[in-house]
Amino acid sequence: MAGGGATDARTAKVIQLYATPRGGADPRAADQGKRRHPSQQPAPRDSRTGVPQENRGHPNTDGFAESSAQVMPINDEVRLARSLGAEHRGPSTSSPFFSLGGLRGTVADSLTSAASFIRERMTGDYEVDEFGFDPHFTESVWFPAIRQVYQKWFRVEVSGIENLPVEGGALLVANHAGTIPVDAVMTSLAVRDNHPTGRHLRVLAADMAFDTPGVSELARRIGATLACNNDADRLLRAGELTAVWPEGYKGIGKLYKDRYKLQRFGRGGFVTTALRNAAPIIPVSIVGSEEIYPMLSDLKPLAKVLGLPYLPVTPTFPWLGPLGLVPLPSKWHIHFGRPIETGSYDESSADDPMVVFDLTDHVREEIQQTLFRMLSRRGSVYFG
Repeated sequence: MAGGGATDARTAKVIQLYATPRGGADPRAADQGKRRHPSQQPAPRDSRTGVPQENRGHPNTDGFAESSAQVMPINDEVRLARSLGAEHRGPSTSSPFFSLGGLRGTVADSLTSAASFIRERMTGDYEVDEFGFDPHFTESVWFPAIRQVYQKWFRVEVSGIENLPVEGGALLVANHAGTIPVDAVMTSLAVRDNHPTGRHLRVLAADMAFDTPGVSELARRIGATLACNNDADRLLRAGELTAVWPEGYKGIGKLYKDRYKLQRFGRGGFVTTALRNAAPIIPVSIVGSEEIYPMLSDLKPLAKVLGLPYLPVTPTFPWLGPLGLVPLPSKWHIHFGRPIETGSYDESSADDPMVVFDLTDHVREEIQQTLFRMLSRRGSVYFG
């Protein structure tokens, strides 16, 4: 979606597709398709004098959380709160990342966290679980470092956090995008900083993350593990919040012209895992990740030589060299949808291809429709 608050032709068509038909019982509903742009609306009149009042604010950003049309989703699970995209339960994000105060705070927080980490590390007062997850390292080093990007660069806002269970396992399923999988990192911090009990999110990552030197050890330390049925089963049985991005490389490696169009969700392995553990599936919709590295083309021949799934060409990479790796500061919104319960299915459902396919398609549609609704209410790519 382009900046400046304009909705591109693709999104406009999709939103129209789900708009309430004009022939409904409510006469106001029939007029929805004929409404003018807010900038063309006549000025409201004073209730006492009848004199027109001046329009205030900007038509693209005023009433961001208000619905521009009555939308009929597939089912009630897709209906979102009026505050969608405007709710944030974490620390204040008003301080610019590159302001003097922002840099001073970043350095101070990093030094304090590093000193605390070294002191506690020397005493040996920390634990590492069977997957290699190191909560002490994650809380003292990793989260303080990425929290600055989360709060002041992407200015992440979160809604629907109440849909995550207070305890017990659940499988979070999210859309994947961004050329580099930054969305997994931002979602992990969103759960940690916004959940009422501060739960950790255990990420199921692709093979490449564990085949890359340096990245493999870091991924294990911050709670990631291999995206396979065995590890997912063990995490859910242990009552962990577990997250998967089933689009895989097809999602993060798609071109910018295909942004926010969900790719195929594999063979539904995540649904099989959820059914076997009677774990609820929570759809997660992320807006903002598509614009951090807009992929204009893919150098596939060179990527094949280098053993990479794709080699992106963006407006800044490779033209600006290392500076081209700096993500653009898009405004992020993460919405946690209502759980899709799997406890009512019998044990044999996990081996029934029709059940697995139906549930996989249902989860995908939940996320896709929610993305379209969030996009229709976004005022600007970089200002929210």
